[in-house]
Amino acid sequence: MRSQAVKGTHDILPDEQPAWRQLAEAAAVEFGRAGARQLTTPVFEYSEVFEKSVGASADLVVQKEMYSFEDRGGRRLTLRPEFTAGVLRAFIEHGMHTLPTPVKLWSAGPLFRAENVQRGRYRQFHQLNLEIIGLSQALADAEAVQLLYAILRRCGLARVHMRVGSVGDPEDRAAYNAYLRQALEPHQAELSETSRERLRLNPMRVLDSKAEQDQALLAGLKRPVDFLGEAARAHLDEVTGHLRDWQVPFEIDPGIVRGLDYYRRTAFEAHAQGIGAQSALGGGGRYDGLIENLGGPPLPGVGWALGSERVLDAMAQERAVHADEPRPLLFLVPLDEPAVAEVARMAVRLRRGRHVEHAYVRRNPGKGLRDADRSGAVFAGLRGDTERSRGVLQLKRLATGEQTEVAEDELARFLDEHA
Repeated sequence: MRSQAVKGTHDILPDEQPAWRQLAEAAAVEFGRAGARQLTTPVFEYSEVFEKSVGASADLVVQKEMYSFEDRGGRRLTLRPEFTAGVLRAFIEHGMHTLPTPVKLWSAGPLFRAENVQRGRYRQFHQLNLEIIGLSQALADAEAVQLLYAILRRCGLARVHMRVGSVGDPEDRAAYNAYLRQALEPHQAELSETSRERLRLNPMRVLDSKAEQDQALLAGLKRPVDFLGEAARAHLDEVTGHLRDWQVPFEIDPGIVRGLDYYRRTAFEAHAQGIGAQSALGGGGRYDGLIENLGGPPLPGVGWALGSERVLDAMAQERAVHADEPRPLLFLVPLDEPAVAEVARMAVRLRRGRHVEHAYVRRNPGKGLRDADRSGAVFAGLRGDTERSRGVLQLKRLATGEQTEVAEDELARFLDEHA
């Protein structure tokens, strides 16, 4: 038999190492600037650490995805399937609750889950992890989202956006689970086998199913955000308000859920556009109550995990997309007929040393911005009657949504300074 790696594991070859270093360096820079400190935990823990944290209904337990074993002393140990439980165990054990809040801890390394192998999903895989402990305010949730976005942008991923939602408070989650049970139990025979088990143990997890028959039954049903109480809804509004102020691109995802039982209120995911259906790179949320459940003080927390292999796949694909196609600095969008000739003239002038493209027919703003995004441009420039009368363009940085009004005679200088 030819020697080969165990199914679900992979070698990181010499040619792949620079990309891994790029991701590690991006994380170290952004975490360091935000005051997060690195924590390295053991690769295995006592099994009860994970069993207490993930809950009895999690896939890790139900589908026996954890690699657990007994050591020579008869102690039950588990290779870590996720970071949060071990990080919080260390937080409690070393008395970090006495440190000034918030306590920000980040970790990186391999994790282990006995699950089906597919692209970007392995049995030994790697993650970056962040925990912000001690703050219940929405500001901490927003900072967690912003840091996740910032690391991905520093890795060179230009088309990253966040999806933000809420699973509510425990009573909101209980009400939604009761609603789903009532709606889906009459159709149990039509659900996939996995979703039938989830309906019994944790109905909200049915929303995670990709099976067509499950999605057909879910169509038209209410989503978790429809069951939010006043406090949870106000919390979500405050999180999204901060993200808008910070120009972090996001969309509200009314159906977003988190698979582990300890999540409360904010839930979020990072997605990379243009890399196919498997666009999720990582995610997380708020987990008030988990630290106390593990034997620590009643402190709130919020955190996330980022799949390293998924990020590196996205980085490789984005480089491949643009490898043979120079990326435009600017894509000009005419919003009326006179602007068609105007943006063409601007493009010709600006192309002296710059890559500039434009639409050849009038576009409404929505279609024009989609054309600009597909081109891979850094900026979209919108020109219509209002801009013409004032001698300006509306420039939008596509990666962040930041919009700036720039005078025509200042356009070349602006592009050179802000590219």
